[in-house]
Amino acid sequence: MLGAIYTGLSGMNAYSEGLMMISNDVANLNSMGYKGNFLSFDSLFEHGGAFLGSNSNAGYGVSMGSAFIDFSQGTLQQTTNPLDLAIQGKGFLTVLKDGKTFYERTGNFFVGQDGFVSDAQGNHLAILNSDNIPVEVNIDAYKSYPPAATGNIAFTGNLSSGGTNASVANIKVFDSRGNEHDWTVTFTMSDPATDTWTFTVADASGKPVDIQGTASLQFDSSGNITGTTKFTVTEVPDNADPLNVTLDFSKVTSTGGGTDSTIATSSVDGNATGTLTGAGISSDGQVELAYTNGKTKDIGFVALANFQDPQLLQRLNGDIYANPTDEQVTYNKSGGDGLGTLQSGQIEASNVNLSNEFGELILIERGFQACSQIVSISNEMIQTLFSMQGHG
Repeated sequence: MLGAIYTGLSGMNAYSEGLMMISNDVANLNSMGYKGNFLSFDSLFEHGGAFLGSNSNAGYGVSMGSAFIDFSQGTLQQTTNPLDLAIQGKGFLTVLKDGKTFYERTGNFFVGQDGFVSDAQGNHLAILNSDNIPVEVNIDAYKSYPPAATGNIAFTGNLSSGGTNASVANIKVFDSRGNEHDWTVTFTMSDPATDTWTFTVADASGKPVDIQGTASLQFDSSGNITGTTKFTVTEVPDNADPLNVTLDFSKVTSTGGGTDSTIATSSVDGNATGTLTGAGISSDGQVELAYTNGKTKDIGFVALANFQDPQLLQRLNGDIYANPTDEQVTYNKSGGDGLGTLQSGQIEASNVNLSNEFGELILIERGFQACSQIVSISNEMIQTLFSMQGHG
């Protein structure tokens, strides 16, 4: 009967631990990225009990089994922070802190004063280096975007053969120091019989910009240019390297009379110096920096971790995990090697199912009540024995 009491107590202890686990899951119903637990209980046996014979296996109660984490997908929720990250599908974000590597399913990240992309716990988001190894990302080295001189201007559209002139104004051209210059290209019909146009290039003050060769465009009966389509123009800005810019008219056509000229630039390269304005994640999972000059720079793919058995991970705090064995992890970018896709501006909600938790709670309560009855009845039987001994 004492054995029955111990068996009942083991059940009460096990169900108490189960209640704690359920309580923790319910408490984390709204915790970002939290993963619920699967309850399991293990039977206890007393091997070779003396009073049952050496070959018997007597039941000895129950204990709380291993805690299994439910890694099923949680709901993704939209946010306004482009550095909030979640994964649709398999995998973990990789973060680094104090030389150690940790893993998260989701995270609220921001650029700290130290230049690292970090979360509130001070974990630094990792990107993949050229050897596919996670390294910390620090954007301090990318605070400015260097200037680039304009080298090519491409045109598209139509020069009406029935017209006399056309122009493309306010073409933004940049020198080697990133200074901006406004050019205007003016077209004049010089020979209607052969559909030949001449053109000039001038800066904002009206000063002509030098054009190498004969600045003329001639079109055939189909409206296509018959001669040279590319011309080099040269300007020497103050305190900067000479500008040598190619004007490309290969996509320009000439139509019959009665239509308006629609010639315009299709592309102009070069840029001013840019200052960093923010960071985000591109559609292919790279850390993308934005600058005041309209340019962007991708500095590396966010490192996603893939585990052979996620149940071997050690939960440290909420959505933070450690990997006790480095052999089971591989790294790749979003969508690679069977991994899920990285979602920017979203977080993963807790996957705790309240209905399931309440169902488990009822089972825990009933199990605890039953085990307490075992203890109570065993105690009554012992009291009866004591009472019988008193009448002997």
